[in-house]
Amino acid sequence: MRAWLVLLLCAPLCAQAQVWGYVDGAGVAHVAPTQVDSRYHLVLGNSAGGDTTRVPGKADGAGGLLTWLEFAPEVKSLQAILREAAKVHAVDIELLKAIIAVESGFDAKAVSPRGAVGLMQIMPMGSTSEARKLEAARLLDARHNILTGARMLSQLMRRFGRVDVALAAWNAGPTAVARHGGAMPPFPETQAHVHLVLELYWALLQNTMPRRAKEIQMHGATVASAPN
Repeated sequence: MRAWLVLLLCAPLCAQAQVWGYVDGAGVAHVAPTQVDSRYHLVLGNSAGGDTTRVPGKADGAGGLLTWLEFAPEVKSLQAILREAAKVHAVDIELLKAIIAVESGFDAKAVSPRGAVGLMQIMPMGSTSEARKLEAARLLDARHNILTGARMLSQLMRRFGRVDVALAAWNAGPTAVARHGGAMPPFPETQAHVHLVLELYWALLQNTMPRRAKEIQMHGATVASAPN
């Protein structure tokens, strides 16, 4: 957690504080000293008895990915495309990076066993097998893949109104989310995927949040002025 955000919390809490947070669909960062509801994920401190928001096998967190994203040439080579997609479809570039890192590790030629293709691991769509083959080939192009994925993600965020639920729909499908009342489905794989993307998104967002955040809302915490 960056110092500028930590200093918003009451100083006596900082030594052993927990900070929970999420970024909503409007780009507002919400932080609180406790997990207010299921949208909040632990972003600073340790939870007593373990971090219950993590799923077994997915406890590595975003630290290693964040370090890699700062230096990887394959990430730097996509900056112009990522900026274009973020602008055209009004999706945070940090969220796009987080999804690509978790989905494909920035491997533009990745194809999953289920047939998801490219950087954002998109399932080819088409009314015929030939049409799906053509789209799969197009999705191996980085620009087409990222612009398509950004458009799909923007549509999911508008439909479900929350970043975490949109990510769940991205992983498990909109139908699965709709069957569970528009909330996070109780699938360990989906929950692990969403948690890791959000954790990495949060970490990336902190690097630019002081310059570009629309708003930060504190919940249930005493706000203290930063020391002079």
